[in-house]
Amino acid sequence: MRNITKLQRRISRLLAIPSSMTRHKTDRKDPHVPDYGEKSISNTKAPEIVSKPPYTIREAPLGTTKHVRIVGIGAGASGINMIRTLRRNIADYEFVTYEKNEKVGGTWFENRYPGCRCDVPSHNYQFSWRPNPEWSNFFAPAEEIEQYLDLVCEEEGMSDAIKTRHKVVGAWWDEDRGLWDLSVVDLETGQEFRDNANFLINASGILNNWRWPDIPGINNFKGNLIHTASWPKDFDYANKTVALIGNGSSGIQLLPTIQPGVKKLYHFVRTPTWIIPPRILSMKVMGGPAKDILSEIELDEKENFTQQQIERFKSDPAFYRKFIKTIEKDSNGAFALIVNGSPAQKFATSKVAEYMKAALGGDERLCKALIPQFPLGCRRITPAPGYLEALRAPNIEVIIEGIAAVVPEGIQLESGEVIKLDAIICATGFDTSFVPRFPIVGRHGNVQDAMKIETPRGYMSCALAGVPNYFTFLGPNGPIGHGSVFTLSEHIARYITRIIAKCQKEGIKAIVPSDAAVEDYSQHVTTFMPRTAWASPGKSWFKGGTEDGPVTALHPGSRVHFFHMLEHFRGEDFDYVYDNPAHGNRFHYLGNGFSARELDPNADSTWYLEKDVDGPVYT
Repeated sequence: MRNITKLQRRISRLLAIPSSMTRHKTDRKDPHVPDYGEKSISNTKAPEIVSKPPYTIREAPLGTTKHVRIVGIGAGASGINMIRTLRRNIADYEFVTYEKNEKVGGTWFENRYPGCRCDVPSHNYQFSWRPNPEWSNFFAPAEEIEQYLDLVCEEEGMSDAIKTRHKVVGAWWDEDRGLWDLSVVDLETGQEFRDNANFLINASGILNNWRWPDIPGINNFKGNLIHTASWPKDFDYANKTVALIGNGSSGIQLLPTIQPGVKKLYHFVRTPTWIIPPRILSMKVMGGPAKDILSEIELDEKENFTQQQIERFKSDPAFYRKFIKTIEKDSNGAFALIVNGSPAQKFATSKVAEYMKAALGGDERLCKALIPQFPLGCRRITPAPGYLEALRAPNIEVIIEGIAAVVPEGIQLESGEVIKLDAIICATGFDTSFVPRFPIVGRHGNVQDAMKIETPRGYMSCALAGVPNYFTFLGPNGPIGHGSVFTLSEHIARYITRIIAKCQKEGIKAIVPSDAAVEDYSQHVTTFMPRTAWASPGKSWFKGGTEDGPVTALHPGSRVHFFHMLEHFRGEDFDYVYDNPAHGNRFHYLGNGFSARELDPNADSTWYLEKDVDGPVYT
């Protein structure tokens, strides 16, 4: 015993810490580093040694999961897919999604304006795990997409995981507990209550927080004031004099739909926009992968599938699969059009300009107002069957003069002229600033405050610096302009689920991308974007509605590039806090030497003998 005591004293002397290494107290204490206080160590007095508890083995096999609670926000396509991905890939968890609307569907429940439809081919605008061979049109109308999402929820039994008419109004990260504290309002009763979660997943989307245009006096109008994203069910536009403000995707779908019924329509165009030929024609002209298979597809003049075609899709799954994959491959090639100076961009620009001029009948005034001078792709490229042709109708007048104000009887132009109106329809888009609608308070404070004054930055669009255990669908620099959000959401959901599973099995209390990783990723995005038309001068929601601002709404690469990027989790880019900060050993999860795989009678304990276990890294 005496020799042991001497050895302990010797070790204590060797462990004495010089004053230059003293750790001072800070507001943010590292739970893994003992706090030695602010006093320096003198030469005459030995420091007080604060020792860690002895390391102990976790008495559980490797692979044992801990229980976690997960809260999702939003039950659109992304939120719905998140439910299924969690159910199929992890265990020992509870999950609830809060949805502010009275039913699921997200943007496809909210947008009901006449002519609303998807601008991505229908058979690619669906979950890969739930194909629908019965889409009526090459571009599905909004009500069909809403019905599809309803059916998916019903078939998958998701109602128990979704609380509709519930709105998250605040989220605060508690570092000590490793939990999100949430404030939620039950919109049916008006009651506010508290909830908490180990992980918070924001699937509220980017194109659903609609806003009125910033026009003086807009609330003074005495007629019908309507936003396309909040279309009243009982609004009858027949024989009315109407103003339509905006020529983005909503405006160019709405105009040809209501043009035959209105008495007069004044179309206010602030910025030109590229209108591409009908998509099927474009696919054939560009000579891409879809050119041949489209010759086998039966469509009528409105691009509706014939009943015979739908029956073939249902009875011939091999052909149906070939059709989906070919159209997807063709769509994935669109990124080449965005690269500045590329042959594809030059060819497409000339062809689209020719098409627009022909569709406008060579009208010099309309061509000047509608055909852009900025590169193809600077704003969203949108197919708009019938839009350009409708602009030449006798009851349509395109106005490029600025609006001075809205007055009770209509719109006053900058010239002073007042246009008297029965209705003003605003197709003026959404708030795409990425500023959350409610406080999200992480380690660096309220995310709202930061994003109001700084360029929005994220990690691979899925996470934010300083906001632990928080994940997003289509966050800053997400692939919102990269084709079908359905398959995008599948890849993002799998990525998030892998991280949650890692935390469950490796004893991780909190995980967050490091500030350095987010800074590096932001540098890559900023340096890459000038290669693309997205960064060209011209107002666009890709740049938060600015003329020359940074591109914040798009991924720096192609659609396939995004999928490839998310295939593997880069653990080195993240900071971790472990469940047992007293000893802080990252390998505590290794446990008692056994694996859950060998102890589970239902698991394949010889999985390593499967022939494809040594397959390629990327498939």
